[in-house]
Amino acid sequence: MEERHEAESLSPPQIAAIRRSLTSGRMALTRRSLLRAGGAGAIAVGGLGALGGCGIPPAGRTEVDNASDDHSAEEKRINFSNWTEYIDVGKGNRHPTLDEFHRRTGIKVKYTEDINDNVEFFGKIKPQLAAGQDTGRDLICVTDWLAARMIRLGWIQPLDPAQLPHAFTNLAKSFRTPDWDPGRAHSYAWSGIPAVIAYNKKATGGRKVTSVSQLLEDPKLKGRVGLLTEMRDTVGLTLLDMGKRPETVTADDYDAAIARLQKASDRGQVRRFTGNDYTGDLTKGDIAACMAWAGDLIQLQADNPEIEFTIPDAGYMTATDNLLVPNKARHKRNAERLIDYFYEPKVAAKIAAYINYVCPVDGVREELAKIDKALADNPLILPDEEMVAKSHAFRSLSSKEETAFEDKFAKLTGA
Repeated sequence: MEERHEAESLSPPQIAAIRRSLTSGRMALTRRSLLRAGGAGAIAVGGLGALGGCGIPPAGRTEVDNASDDHSAEEKRINFSNWTEYIDVGKGNRHPTLDEFHRRTGIKVKYTEDINDNVEFFGKIKPQLAAGQDTGRDLICVTDWLAARMIRLGWIQPLDPAQLPHAFTNLAKSFRTPDWDPGRAHSYAWSGIPAVIAYNKKATGGRKVTSVSQLLEDPKLKGRVGLLTEMRDTVGLTLLDMGKRPETVTADDYDAAIARLQKASDRGQVRRFTGNDYTGDLTKGDIAACMAWAGDLIQLQADNPEIEFTIPDAGYMTATDNLLVPNKARHKRNAERLIDYFYEPKVAAKIAAYINYVCPVDGVREELAKIDKALADNPLILPDEEMVAKSHAFRSLSSKEETAFEDKFAKLTGA
């Protein structure tokens, strides 16, 4: 636990990786970010330098010291920060699930779509957290690597299991034990983000593409393969294809995966490393096969029946976005009630039907089928047992490891 109090800063390779995500990676053009993509570049250029140049000050406090006096009983409200287009939307741009929560509990949710990307948002709330002050938010939704960092710094409150009966019971097994928050003591998953293989049947001549080995070595795909700019996804999928586990990756394993990717790139197998901009090339057939994110594929398939996806036998990568209660939040108990509400299957189904990412809630299939049977049968939203068994997550990296890994990946991609 000593690492919680160390000063942290972003190294140049980490900043470069974040810039890739902002301009072309998973944070740039997904459904949840289409409306905010225009501002991301400005944030990347204007804000990353400040974040990289100034270390995060030591937390210097314990979680207990940072816990606030809870005002939930007398203040029936919650301030919830989330990403754009990441919850159900109804008539008049209302959010039906949040309206129902208000009717049921009397607790009004102030819902703000003010998370443009993880780094920018962290920069926004970091000064208050470091000073032991209220951020003005009771519930936030951030990606696993940032959740891990904030928990490590001691800036996130532990959750009370007694207030989370639905969440505790219905959290899917595959989401229960992240190495960065054992037992989900501080967090609950909002959604899963799988990285799999996609291909255009017309561009492959009707041939299936089922493995990373095919992507990297099949001469019939030469020059028409796309790999992702997200290090954990591209290297993770490659490690799995090599019989290695991303959960226990060593420096030697990582170097071997980079060498394999470099060989394919040097041979001209890889057309380019892409963010979400692979979607256009895949649809046109300029990219015949690629690594891809599930949230994109559901939308692509709706528009183009030639697009197929494959869950490699070797496994696939999954990242998560997660709900957390920051230190000094005024309405922790209300926030816990909202988290628990999201884990009721009927509520979770409404959200899953809108956002199309992996739903972390068990027992949701029947409710989702009432809304859209095709979505309920889609393993990219509700993975079956076989698919769940193939899911893997990249292990948490120390700041030193992440710097080294991202530096090598940047050299591979030419970033």
